[in-house]
Amino acid sequence: MRVLSGTRPTDRLHLGNLLGALENWKKIQSEHESFFMIADWHALTTEYERSKSIRSTVREVAADYIGAGLDPERSVIFVQSHVPAHAELHLLLSMIVPIPWLTRNPTYKEQLKELKDRDLGTYGFLGYPVLQAADILVYRAGLVPVGQDQLPHLELAREIARRFNFLYGTFFPEPEHRLTEAPRVGGLDGRKMSKSYNNCIYLADDEKAVKQKVASMVTDPQRKLRTDPGRPEVCNVFTFHKIVNRDQVETVHRECTTAARGCVECKAEMAARLNQYMDPIRERRAAVMSRKGRIEEILAGGDQKAQAVANETLAGAKDKVGL
Repeated sequence: MRVLSGTRPTDRLHLGNLLGALENWKKIQSEHESFFMIADWHALTTEYERSKSIRSTVREVAADYIGAGLDPERSVIFVQSHVPAHAELHLLLSMIVPIPWLTRNPTYKEQLKELKDRDLGTYGFLGYPVLQAADILVYRAGLVPVGQDQLPHLELAREIARRFNFLYGTFFPEPEHRLTEAPRVGGLDGRKMSKSYNNCIYLADDEKAVKQKVASMVTDPQRKLRTDPGRPEVCNVFTFHKIVNRDQVETVHRECTTAARGCVECKAEMAARLNQYMDPIRERRAAVMSRKGRIEEILAGGDQKAQAVANETLAGAKDKVGL
């Protein structure tokens, strides 16, 4: 079964991306034919006024992919805009997608509320789920790893595939989802870790930066004094302990709830373990960044492989339509 997934190069990738997606992709690449794109056209849907940095960020995201463990020998790693078939299939599909399918998209409504500083009254933003469907269908992907919040996007892609098949004859498979089994990763302020909230720990952050960021993390708001017992279940630092310090979780929980340890001590221990967890990622990332031209070589090879598959699918789709 073929797999397609990707992320937008609006900034470097962070721990939320790693735990919510990249760790899952790393496993999938050993099980299925895998295509992982850097979705620069999708970045333009919200960043079209700030587009100058996208090209350099593509390189950073590619390094993050490699650092996280994606293997260009086992996965096709490519740049979305380097495969024009995405755009042409998007155009074909846009002809058959009813506008109400797009306006009812819950993510569309949520982002209009969240990103009030952006002018999102554009066709590109309204129609990005059609481009997303084209991204999946142009590889005839049967499996798409997604988080729970992305299920509506995938269901729309399935609806578009069904409508195309109904109008022109069966051609596209309906992609299935694979939910990521990842804990919710809060940012430094306790909200979801997100580039737009500026509350991230990035995969490229060095040891010192990680320590400083962890030291600033919000903990249990009711714990005012060192002698106050804590509530680990509402503390984001404890969530990270469960990820990177599993062998000490029971001890951390007991000492927090009995006030045997303070938040400063708890953060310091978690930061040390988090840095150990991130060390191999930083090493792989630094290695690929240090080899002049290596990232460009990986992307060029991935672009070529992606183009071969996408062009074949596009030709079949155009034939079905009668073009």
